[in-house]
Amino acid sequence: MSDPQPGRRGPVVVDTGVFAAELLRRGAPLAASYRSLLEGRPFIVSFATVAEIRFGAELASWGVPRLQRLEQRLARARIVWPGPELVAVYTDLRTTCVRNGHALGQKEHEADRWVAATALWLHVPLVAHDRIFKNAPGLELLTRLDAE
Repeated sequence: MSDPQPGRRGPVVVDTGVFAAELLRRGAPLAASYRSLLEGRPFIVSFATVAEIRFGAELASWGVPRLQRLEQRLARARIVWPGPELVAVYTDLRTTCVRNGHALGQKEHEADRWVAATALWLHVPLVAHDRIFKNAPGLELLTRLDAE
């Protein structure tokens, strides 16, 4: 779904792919397509997004300038770390997804579940370019996937 209320500028949780797009040369078109959804909004990232991006940066041996851009981007975001309440939402989400046969319940989507649980816990939309989040129970998804 696209942004159902384009004038609404409340906070959003941003998934790893969209968050990292500005940092990747090949991500420029993706970053541009999500700019209108993110502009003027406070953005939140899950600890899982931080871990995924830092792992990818280390594995790819990013240089100092790109690592500095990453840290500057992270500094502008609110990072949500796990605690008992988030764990409870994660547990409910995974249980529901497994019982309903939603792919988000599968083991390989661990980081995606934490990202989705963060949005659910905070009661804010998730901005993502990943079909795994479509029709996730209770999740408000803002995406440009349908525009492709």
